Amino acid sequence: MSRLALSCVVEPGDLRLRTRLRQHTPEELWASVAGSSSVDAWARRAAVLDLAPILAAADAVGARFLVPGDDEWPERVEDLDRGEPVQESVGAPLGLWVRGAGDLGRLVGDAVGIVGSRASTAYGDRTATEMAADLVTLGATVVSGGAFGIDAAAHRGALAAEGPTVAVLAGGLDDFYPRAHTALLQQVADAGVLVSEAPPGQPPSRRRFLTRNRLIAALSAGVVIVEANSRSGARNTATWATSIGRHVMAVPGPVSSAASYTPHRLIREGEATLVTCAADIREMVAPMGSELALHHSQPRLLDLLDAAESAVYEALPSRGSRDTGDLALRAGLSLPATLIALEGLRTRQLVAVAANGGWMLGAVQDRPVRSPQQEAGGGDG
Repeated sequence: MSRLALSCVVEPGDLRLRTRLRQHTPEELWASVAGSSSVDAWARRAAVLDLAPILAAADAVGARFLVPGDDEWPERVEDLDRGEPVQESVGAPLGLWVRGAGDLGRLVGDAVGIVGSRASTAYGDRTATEMAADLVTLGATVVSGGAFGIDAAAHRGALAAEGPTVAVLAGGLDDFYPRAHTALLQQVADAGVLVSEAPPGQPPSRRRFLTRNRLIAALSAGVVIVEANSRSGARNTATWATSIGRHVMAVPGPVSSAASYTPHRLIREGEATLVTCAADIREMVAPMGSELALHHSQPRLLDLLDAAESAVYEALPSRGSRDTGDLALRAGLSLPATLIALEGLRTRQLVAVAANGGWMLGAVQDRPVRSPQQEAGGGDG
């Protein structure tokens, strides 16, 4: 209860809090704050604090307050007490308000944060959705901030794969923000959990969004930046992740897009590792010594050609046509061997007969080879 009361009067990440808690227990600190007659902001808030309506609001929505030592407490957030301050904030949370069906401690045992721009592009949304879904399929939990853009895409991808996801919010869990994501955040609560340092009844603020970012970083084994412009809050999340020793990863995007600015800068300056898929991410965050998935390239049509077919194919002009004799000379083959090779290429539609009777590139040039299963199921080759 001392931690709960303190969390109602102290802003998350307050620089003074870590120092005071190193000198006093939470009970001692609360007694000192509550009994103070100073005009300090903590004391003024403590003087008018009424916990009854806060607890009633939490009970009404099924929210619970976790503190260190609880079975569900995510111990990795305590790394925040060992990190350096970021934008005048530092320190582990006094406690966490949690709402939802999942067990926060278990869910974040193998978690990856996915964050990015609120003003995301179709490319960014698609990438975040696919990565989140694939990570869930690989057994990870997706952590994000419940905001518009990349955050929402990441949550939806995890939910689409019927996996758990964690949304860390900047305001109280009794009134969802953004309001337009009420249905989405309820789905997150049903499949995973919602988390906040702010007690019920507290609205989000700019400072709380920034301190919320440190929780996303701390709850995750690594953080992926999908899209972020030069002033995006996702940059702040990456800084927090670096501060506490988390992996920072970034997805490259179109060089012409402003949303690619922060990912590209992080990669260029060596602050982030380039990733393009869930397998890349898992390779980064997997425990040392664990077995990693190998990337197998899909065979392409030209890979299946024999030496004679390859030589004839390479002898074809990029434009126009050549007769059989010229192709045989350029390929270094006899005329009969060239004709046999051309017939093999023609059956694959790699070559075609030109109007003048010569040979030219066919309608099909190079492509991935479709497996029998893909042919039957109509999947992409």
